[in-house]
Amino acid sequence: MNVRRRSPVVATLRLCLYVLLAGLLLLAALRSGDSGHPAAVVVSVLVTGAVLAAGAVGPAVHGSRRTAAVWVAALSASWLVLVAFSPDGLWVAFPLYFLQLHLLPVRWSLPAVALTAGAAIASFVAHGAPLTPGAFIGPLLGAAVAVATVLGYEALYRESERRRELIEELIATRAELAEAERAAGTLAERERLAREIHDTLAQGLSSIQLLLRAAQPLLPAGSPAAPHLEQARATAQDNLAEARRFVRALTPPDLEHGSLTGALERLCRPAAVDAPSVRFSVSGPPAALPTPYEVALLRIAQSALGNTLRHARADRAEITLSFMDTAVALDVVDDGVGFAPGGALTDGDRTERDRTDGGRTDGGFGLPAMRSRAESLGGTFSVESAPGQGTAVAVTLPLPVTGEPPKTVSPGAGSLPRSRAAGSRT
Repeated sequence: MNVRRRSPVVATLRLCLYVLLAGLLLLAALRSGDSGHPAAVVVSVLVTGAVLAAGAVGPAVHGSRRTAAVWVAALSASWLVLVAFSPDGLWVAFPLYFLQLHLLPVRWSLPAVALTAGAAIASFVAHGAPLTPGAFIGPLLGAAVAVATVLGYEALYRESERRRELIEELIATRAELAEAERAAGTLAERERLAREIHDTLAQGLSSIQLLLRAAQPLLPAGSPAAPHLEQARATAQDNLAEARRFVRALTPPDLEHGSLTGALERLCRPAAVDAPSVRFSVSGPPAALPTPYEVALLRIAQSALGNTLRHARADRAEITLSFMDTAVALDVVDDGVGFAPGGALTDGDRTERDRTDGGRTDGGFGLPAMRSRAESLGGTFSVESAPGQGTAVAVTLPLPVTGEPPKTVSPGAGSLPRSRAAGSRT
C-alpha cells in the first residue's frame, strides 16, 4: 500500500476520485427536491463532503493505515445516511469502491466493497424502484470492475518494481564485474612484473655477485683492481636487495603481510552465509618457499576454491598444504556434484551440467590456467572427479635445491586418491 501511494500515477487517479465524488455529491444536492426529505439530503451531502475534504486535505490519511481505515469508515457511514434519504446517492458507490480498495488492505477492502454493493442494492429497493436484473447487476458489476482494476494495477506495479530492481542489480553487478576485471588485470600485471624481475634482474645480479666474489681471491695482493672489484660486488649486492624488495612489493596483497599458510587460512573464511564450510590444514614442517611458488600455490587454491563455490554445490571443502623433503603439495577437495574430467558428455550429462553450471557450454579456462602455473615451475597438476563423487585437485611443486636444478616430483607424490574425494562426503 505504501509503495502504491508514492506513485505519481496513483496520486493523479486519487485526485480524480475526489473530484468525481465531489461532483456526484453536488448532483445529489441539486436533485434533493425530487426526494421527500430535501433538507436531510442537503445536510447529508454537506456532512459527506466535509468528511471527504478532511481526508483529501489531511496527510495523515495517506500516511497511516489506521487513520485511513477510520476515514473510510466515516465516509461510508455518511454515505449510508445519504442513500437512506436520496436514491441519487447510489452513484457515489462507484468511486467509493476505488477509495476502499486503494486505502484499505485487501483483507478489509474486499469485504468493504461487498458491503457497499449490498447497501447500494438495498437502498435501490428501499426507495421503491422496480425489481429488475439491472438493480442487482449494476452495483455488483461496478464493484467487480473496481476490484479488477485496482488489483490488476497492483500486479502490474509489483512487476514493474521487480523489473526496476533487477535492472538496478544488473547495473550494479556490471560495475562490480568491471572493477573486478580491473583489479584482476592489475594483480596479473604485478605478478608478471615480479616474475620477470625475479627471473631476470635478480638472478642476473645474483650471478654477477657470485662471479665477482669468486674473482676476488684470484687477484694478486695489492692489485689496484681489488677496490673496484669490491665496489662492483657491493653495488650488485645492493641492487639485488633492491630488486628483491620490488618483487616483494609486487606480490599479491594476500602475501604482503603474512606467509602462504596465513593467506590460505584467510581464503578458507566463508564468503557468504550459504557457502560451504572450508577447512585448512598443514602437513609436515613448514618451509620457506620462493615468491613464485607462493604466488602459484595461492592462485591455484583461489581458482580451485572458486570453482567449488560456483559450480560444485558442495557442503564441505578442504585445503591441505603438504611440505615434504623434496616437494610441496597443495590439495583442494570438495564433496560436490563432481564431473567427468576430459570425458565426452552425454545428452543427460550435458543437460545436468548446464542446469548446475548456469548454462555454461564451454569448458572454461580455470583448469588449464592452474595446470600452466604448476608446469611453469616444473610441477605436476592433476584432477580426479566423477559425477556425484566430488572433486580433488592436486598440485605438486619440486622444492629448489641450492646448486642443483629443480627436481620434478612424480605425479603421484602430492595427488589425492579418488577415495579421498569421495570419502569427504561422509
